[in-house]
Amino acid sequence: MTTSEIPAITIAIDGYSSTGKSSFAKRIARELDFHYLDSGALYRAVTLYALEKGYISPEGNIDTASLEIDLQSLDVHFDAQGRTCIGGRCVENEIRTLRVSGKVSPISTIPRVRDYVNRLLRLCGKNGRIVMDGRDIGTTVFPNAELKIFMTADPMVRASRRAAEMQAKGEKADIDEVLANLKERDYIDSHREVSPPTQAPDAVVLDNSSMTMDDQMEWVLDLIEKRFAKK
Repeated sequence: MTTSEIPAITIAIDGYSSTGKSSFAKRIARELDFHYLDSGALYRAVTLYALEKGYISPEGNIDTASLEIDLQSLDVHFDAQGRTCIGGRCVENEIRTLRVSGKVSPISTIPRVRDYVNRLLRLCGKNGRIVMDGRDIGTTVFPNAELKIFMTADPMVRASRRAAEMQAKGEKADIDEVLANLKERDYIDSHREVSPPTQAPDAVVLDNSSMTMDDQMEWVLDLIEKRFAKK
């Protein structure tokens, strides 16, 4: 099955943090010639903006009212290279820091923030041939996506992957601190009232604890072949 034979579908990838959703989605997009959208990057950009504006106190309190006002004119978008930007500034590296990771979950629970990000995603994905990853893409953003995947992995495997990613960027990464951050994010996300991460009833589960990226690609290409190949 060639890429041209694959219909203009939407592929929604959900799951827990640091399961490799973004890397997997980017690889799918590259090999299938799809457009990649990273919903988590948009939430991280809003979080970075809130931190830089002083809307998140050292104690973790959020000035929700001020942030919601700013959302009316805030320009978060993907540039032509798929990089996350705030206005004309690329923030792709800044949004991946532990500083942002530690605050993105509470920011993402704010209903108007979720509405803001979901609106951006729907505008980007209206023509299909897209692959997106996040926490509630297949249940909230694109409930009618033709292919839904829910990713999971052992917590220690997830922490090790996240730490390696940070170290590759020259950041300090204590595995215990990273693991604690992941567990905290999992708890906050699973207990939030607005769009908690939920496996869609029609999603296919992918536990990639012991899988390489090539293994995952072989798995998804076989799935697409079986589901969308012309009879």
